[in-house]
Amino acid sequence: MTATQTTHPTPTPHATRYLYLTRHGEATPDEGGLTPTGRRQATLLGERLRGVPLSAIHHGPLPRAAETARLIGDQLDGVPAHVCEPAGDYVPYTPRRDELPADSADFLLEFVHRFPPEERARGPLLARAAEERFTGPVDGPEDRHELVVTHNFLIGWLVRAVLDAPKWRWLGLNQCNAALTVIRCPPPGRPPSVLFSNDMAHLPAPLRWTGYPPELRITS
Repeated sequence: MTATQTTHPTPTPHATRYLYLTRHGEATPDEGGLTPTGRRQATLLGERLRGVPLSAIHHGPLPRAAETARLIGDQLDGVPAHVCEPAGDYVPYTPRRDELPADSADFLLEFVHRFPPEERARGPLLARAAEERFTGPVDGPEDRHELVVTHNFLIGWLVRAVLDAPKWRWLGLNQCNAALTVIRCPPPGRPPSVLFSNDMAHLPAPLRWTGYPPELRITS
C-alpha cells in the first residue's frame, strides 16, 4: 500500500426492526393479575402472532404484563420472554403548560400531576432507555421482529417518538387491552412509520375496548 492509499472500514449493515406493541390484558381491580377476559384476550393475541417470526417477547415487571406475556408465549413456538424495566408502567414525560394547547392544558396537567413526583422524575429516564432499546434499525443483515408487552403510556410515547410529534403528545394516545400496534424502523435514509395502531381484529366484539375511556369507544 502506497502512502497515498487509504483504507475505509466496511459499513455496518442495517436491517429493519418491526416492533409489535401491546397493552396487557384486562387486569383485576387490584391489578394483581388478569381477569378471565384479560386471559382470553392475551391468548387470542398469541394466536394472531403465530405467523410472525418473533425473536423475543419483552415485558414489564408488573404481574399483569408478565401474565399477558406468558399467555401470548404459550401460543408461540419457543419465543423467549424477558422482563424489562423500561417496558414498565410509568409517566414518560411531564409537559410544561406552555407546551400544551391552551384549551386542554388544565385537563392534561391535572391528569399528569395525579402521579407522584418521584414517579414523574424517574419516568423520562426509563422512556429514554425504552427508545434506545426498542426503536431504530437493527445492526446486521436480517430484519428483526420483537414484541413488547407493556402499558398504555409507553405505547403512546413510542408512537409519538416515531412520528416525531411533540413530547407531550403521548397524552391522549390510548390503547385497549391486548390491542396491537406495529412500528417499522427501516435502515438509515428512510423514516420510521406506524403500520397500524390499537388494532383489535383478533378480538371478538365482547372482548374489545376494555381499558379504554367509555366516551371514546366505538361499539357499532
